[in-house]
Amino acid sequence: MQIDYKLEQEYIELYKLIKFLNLVDSGAEAKLLIANEMVTRNGEIETRKRAKIRDNEIIQVGNVTIKT
Repeated sequence: MQIDYKLEQEYIELYKLIKFLNLVDSGAEAKLLIANEMVTRNGEIETRKRAKIRDNEIIQVGNVTIKT
């Protein structure tokens, strides 16, 4: 599944993006996914919960692809 997300500000923190798109039930669950290396950013594993996601990035969470 692919989700296109339009940023309304300069950036959004990674865990907040995952939570906002309802891919998890809580921010804590999003942080756990990230800590367990289950999220990639532009093809690389991303372990920073507060990584600043900006325009033209691709985030992969399981079988979900998020394009900003």
